[in-house]
Amino acid sequence: MKEKKKTMTKNDDEEVPFPPENLPSPSVSDYEDSSAHDGESSDSLDSQSESEFEDGSPDNGSSGDLESAENESSQDEDIVNDGDGGNESSDIHQDGAESDSSEDEVAPRNTIGDVPLKWYEDEPHIGYDIKGKKIKKKEKQDKLDSFLANVDDSKNWRKIYDEYNDEEIQLTKDEVKLVRRLLKNRAPHSDFDPYQDSVDWFKWEDAKHPLSNAPEPKRRFIPSKWEARKVVQYVRAIRKGLITFDKPKEEDGPYHLWGDDSGSTEKANHLSYIPAPKQKLPGHDESYNPPLEYIPTQEEINSYQLMFEEDRPKFIPKRFTSMRSIPAYENAMKDCFERCLDLYLCPRVRKKRLNIDPESLKPKLPSRKELKPYPITCYIEYKGHEDAVTSISVEASGQWMASGSSDGTVRVWEVETGRCLRQWEVGEAVNCVAWNPLPDIHILAVSVGQDVLLLNTCLGDEEEQKRIKELLWVDSSTASDDSGNKAPTVSWLKDDKHMGLRLRHFKTVTAVEWHRKGDYFSTVMPADILFESVLIHQLSKKLTQKLPFKLHGLAVRSTFHPSRSIFFVCTKKSVRVYDLLKTKLIKKLDTGLREASSIAVHPGGDNLIVGSKEGKMCWFDMELSSKPYKIIKCSPVDINNVIFHRSYPLFASCSDNCTAYVFHGMVYSDLNQNPLIVPLEFLRGHTSSNGRGILDCKFHPRQPWLFTAGADKLIKLYCH
Repeated sequence: MKEKKKTMTKNDDEEVPFPPENLPSPSVSDYEDSSAHDGESSDSLDSQSESEFEDGSPDNGSSGDLESAENESSQDEDIVNDGDGGNESSDIHQDGAESDSSEDEVAPRNTIGDVPLKWYEDEPHIGYDIKGKKIKKKEKQDKLDSFLANVDDSKNWRKIYDEYNDEEIQLTKDEVKLVRRLLKNRAPHSDFDPYQDSVDWFKWEDAKHPLSNAPEPKRRFIPSKWEARKVVQYVRAIRKGLITFDKPKEEDGPYHLWGDDSGSTEKANHLSYIPAPKQKLPGHDESYNPPLEYIPTQEEINSYQLMFEEDRPKFIPKRFTSMRSIPAYENAMKDCFERCLDLYLCPRVRKKRLNIDPESLKPKLPSRKELKPYPITCYIEYKGHEDAVTSISVEASGQWMASGSSDGTVRVWEVETGRCLRQWEVGEAVNCVAWNPLPDIHILAVSVGQDVLLLNTCLGDEEEQKRIKELLWVDSSTASDDSGNKAPTVSWLKDDKHMGLRLRHFKTVTAVEWHRKGDYFSTVMPADILFESVLIHQLSKKLTQKLPFKLHGLAVRSTFHPSRSIFFVCTKKSVRVYDLLKTKLIKKLDTGLREASSIAVHPGGDNLIVGSKEGKMCWFDMELSSKPYKIIKCSPVDINNVIFHRSYPLFASCSDNCTAYVFHGMVYSDLNQNPLIVPLEFLRGHTSSNGRGILDCKFHPRQPWLFTAGADKLIKLYCH
């Protein structure tokens, strides 16, 4: 018995007294089961164990029999089978049992001290005994064999595994009773009385004076300040919600069998229950005596048979004279079954519906009256072309306008009177006309097929004409130049027929755009992506240069920055912004469109618009992002051109549905304020020809006027 207590004392030092997985015995239920297996109940075991303790006391005189029984059980249980060191360990245990010294003086079998046992996980031994020999590990028994052995052993519930010494220890009845008392939070020894009678050590018989003659303190008669402060702290904590009280549980009330239980289920702490939608209440159709207008005629009933089953009305109203003559509803079972299927199989989702006024979602835009002036009505029509007018351009002073048509003619018009001043026969359809932006150089660039003609309009005084003739003169020896990065496929030729210059390209030129200084202009040839489709020409030196950049896409339009040396190239999918001085790409703007058709830059230079062939117009703020700031769906068909006004906050677009759209576009100097875009007017008046509408539009440089060129051979001027 001393050896058992010795082992338990050591395990207490190791803080592993009884491993939970190997000690199912301390529970009351296990103890009762095992006692029932032995043929005695838990109550009898408790009384027997208590009687054993009482009989084992020195007063009963039976301690010798109990000690002899304990010695015999200890000799049977302390046999350790561990190979070589088994006999030695048993000798040590025998010596410890025979010795009369206290259990603290008996050394444990494993002498490794406070060394963690996980250091010996990969070793064949678990430590060393007192003689320095290795204590080998026991062979682990198969789980099935150990289970069968435990079933056959009735005292298995008393055994615990000592991991430190690698052995099983069987608890005695006294030790089990001690464990049970500890589990019940009682004193370990049964002879300990926690409720002893108090002993009054003072003798009151001859006492004449109290223990203390001091007066009663004042604090015993006044409220405690400390308690008051504590109460205030608790009150503040309750008000702030730091201290919460458990709400009383509400008792379940009566269940409404036919009521809507959505409210009660939503209050529960589980997933929200979504009630099934209620069936539609019967109306006049289901009445046994409906009004005459609800009863269908025989023709309508015959037409129901030709409908699809899902479109056919499910109930045809009939009229009866009395309720007794109403037959049973033939689809009652079917409707009930379908309702059950809806309740069982149809998924239901709860959607949050916001009660928002639709008018509040509209942006608050200023009134159109406050945004005047802008073009409203047609003022002048310019007639004279025999085919569709493909392009127009307004001179820098606003006095003259040039137009090109598919009939192979180029005309110059006086804006205010509508008089045709000059006309050139170029022989092919004109793709684009562009007037030089300088007011004193009256040169007109015209793209015709693969040629670009620079024409002298013969406007201005003698000094201006002299300068224009010098610019349009070219030496035949330097007509073509193949050196450096200059394009050898472009030839500068003198055109004696039209008294100007002819630039011969290798592909069809579709667009011409001048630089603000009037000396450079660009041409676009979107015929082939493999060749350089954008070229820049210098009028004063008669030079042509390729772009030192690689265009990733087919170029559609190009334009110059209004004030900086920046060049914009619009491809079908994106807009690339280049710095011509630094020869590098600055930014790439992703339009997100299927195919872009035109581009225009705001006079400030930080904003631009791109038109597309799908009827969308994208506004880009280059300081903000490479994505569109606004996408305006203004036309169901192709947008042919977009344009900004030079001085007024206006921009416009024209499309093939014979409509020109005028917008107010205000750009603020404050970078924190977004541009204001307001649609103003739809300008109609052109007629469609061969599926084409308005092919080009331009603003007057000084007035809020808009010129439109249509496929109906007309040019119209819209004024405010």
